[in-house]
Amino acid sequence: MASSLRAFVITCNQLPLSRGPRGRPSPLLPAIVPPPAPPRKRARVPRSGVRAAASPHHCPNARSQELLNLLHHGLRRRFDSAVAAILIVAQISLPLPFANWNPWLIPSANAVLYSPETKIPRTGELALRRAIPANANMKAIQDSLEDISYLLRIPQRKPYGSMEGDVKKALKIAAEEKESILGSIPEQLREKGSVLYASLLNGKGGLQNLLEAIKEKDPDKVSIGLASSLNTVAELELLQAPGLSFLLPEQYLKYPRLTGRAVVEVTIERGDGSTFFPSAGGEPKSFASIQVVLDGYSAPLTAGNFAKLVTDGAYDGVRLKYANQAVLSDNEIEKYGYSVPLEIMPSGQFEPLYKTTLNVQDGELPVLPLSVYGAVAMAHSMDSDEYSSPSQFFFYLYDKRNAGLGGLSFDEGQFSVFGYTTVGREILPQIKTGDFISSAKLVQGRDRLILPDES
Repeated sequence: MASSLRAFVITCNQLPLSRGPRGRPSPLLPAIVPPPAPPRKRARVPRSGVRAAASPHHCPNARSQELLNLLHHGLRRRFDSAVAAILIVAQISLPLPFANWNPWLIPSANAVLYSPETKIPRTGELALRRAIPANANMKAIQDSLEDISYLLRIPQRKPYGSMEGDVKKALKIAAEEKESILGSIPEQLREKGSVLYASLLNGKGGLQNLLEAIKEKDPDKVSIGLASSLNTVAELELLQAPGLSFLLPEQYLKYPRLTGRAVVEVTIERGDGSTFFPSAGGEPKSFASIQVVLDGYSAPLTAGNFAKLVTDGAYDGVRLKYANQAVLSDNEIEKYGYSVPLEIMPSGQFEPLYKTTLNVQDGELPVLPLSVYGAVAMAHSMDSDEYSSPSQFFFYLYDKRNAGLGGLSFDEGQFSVFGYTTVGREILPQIKTGDFISSAKLVQGRDRLILPDES
């Protein structure tokens, strides 16, 4: 059967191309050549176009009828050829439509940019939660719960049955792996971990309450319960990750480093005396505060350098300027800080890459993506793109309308992202060139900051 089909295809490929209305070969379908018709006996026609020895009643009506017959015959042949060609294509393609198709031959860029399973985090909270190097069982619980957040986005009829299955899966893991989950927490923090574990299972904002909200099919209650459960999961994971999960290269031990999380509060004042308008109500003021969570788990050197600059007061009084989709600190010529190498941790890896950008087209994505509104990153050094600026940073104002395929920023994987704005995101689009940082303070995480003379 296969050999006869192959011979049939070869024969079709050898057929002449059909001619278009202007006599040009058609590149789409082969012409189907019918067997030659027997030659007709036709009267010889002189060049003048008038029949020789024609009878008076045969003249122009007979000529018109012959032309109509020829036109009808030509159209019928062309229609039959087209139908036959379509049938051949269908017969060839339909029986074995994907016999030799290999999904692994799809370029990795297409897999990243078009696959709905990519699930790039779109909020700083989600990106920070995913970046915690925690117990595998806790990550499995987190994945099940985060799947619900995607199901909630489905309009109209939401798949509550799938959501219920995700919660039951999380409950099963939590119950069966209790010893593993609590055993991953340092002994001095285990009591706190036990309280959080009990709260996750049966607390007011725990998994059982979330399950009840799903059974009620109330999307608002589900959303609130899900956020509460995920917050508890993140707290447990942070207890399981007291420090870095990898060893820094020896040559980088001379830099400050952050071995966990820290929080910086930045107060911004207007340069022209105008006011900020908080989105949650309240009175407009000439200053506004935002909070940034620094992630030393994925960018210990970059976050450590920034935290040290904050504690030294290096950003107090620094002016800001608005650029395309970014708010930058206007201090690139200052000689504060360390010239830290570009530091990016690829997703699925256990340690950062240094002096190397990621190639998103090849499927490389960072643990801390830039494609999140309020991402905080260091600018490049003025001397080399392999290093970050010693002190100039920027808030990235992600805009999907200006992003590439898959919603990824065109600069994804090119900068050292080290944190996210978690409080005061509504202030970022209001910042104008000339506004300035009146103060920047490290309000949490000073115990995670290790300075070179302390190591």
